Amino acid sequence: MDTDFERITLGGIEILKVVEVRGPFGPPADLFPGIDDVWQAHEKWLAPDFQDPDSGQVLAAVQAWVVRSEGRTIVVDPGVGNGRERPGTPHFSGFDTDFLDRLARAGVRPEDVDVVVNTHIHGDHVGWNTRDENGSWVPTFPRATYLIPRADHDYFGPDGAARTAHDNHRFLFADSIAPVVATGQAVLWEDSHRIDAHLTLEPAPGHTPGSSVLRLTAGTDRAVFVGDLLHSPAQFVAPTCSSAMCVDPTESAASRVRVLQRAADENELVIPAHFPGPGAAEIRREGGGFSVSRWRG
Repeated sequence: MDTDFERITLGGIEILKVVEVRGPFGPPADLFPGIDDVWQAHEKWLAPDFQDPDSGQVLAAVQAWVVRSEGRTIVVDPGVGNGRERPGTPHFSGFDTDFLDRLARAGVRPEDVDVVVNTHIHGDHVGWNTRDENGSWVPTFPRATYLIPRADHDYFGPDGAARTAHDNHRFLFADSIAPVVATGQAVLWEDSHRIDAHLTLEPAPGHTPGSSVLRLTAGTDRAVFVGDLLHSPAQFVAPTCSSAMCVDPTESAASRVRVLQRAADENELVIPAHFPGPGAAEIRREGGGFSVSRWRG
């Protein structure tokens, strides 16, 4: 099987994981402040899929999810993109991957994509919104509507609070957000946004002001694409532990607990953005947190 893309089918809706890059992303203590004890207690099952047994670093993936629903093709969180300048995250700078070729091998050409969902505005979720064409950034998906949380657009935009915090924010807005706004392809949504009868975007703030989740309902099947509410399955065990990348760790924790409680109670498949190996999980409540009852994808 080609491990660059894997399929899940829920109620007749196809979900396809397309990997851009996977590998070690840093020590647990750097990425998840305060999680050391939990991490050490669960190392046996975190390795080798979610922790490198040799270096001890957290293993993660940057990947997009493709959803085919009601005859349309939807791309969720299209990765880092090629040729980006990211001084604050040099491991994302100057990428030159064959991601679009991987999409093509999975049967998805840029012109086939109807909707692009950015669950939030971070460089590893919006990069392939655009591509370099003769020195200019243009939409990668020429027919697509790009769904972007307004709260994030305003926070990371030219007049937003994030502009002075990090050069990355200025660069990523300029190369990955502004071009799709300029072409009129962006929809800046608030409160919630229904894509079709099966798919709805809902706010889950904290990681960024506009962080969101995408809910899927198809017959008796349920799923929730949680973006960066989780970066590691260790956060199932310790759901109040937010990542070092969260703008508001307390609000992020509240969103995470709320979303995971509903997922456990309503049997929603949890689909995070960055899990390598098994990319989705069925969960149940256990103690003060959650445990995985079954891995999918």
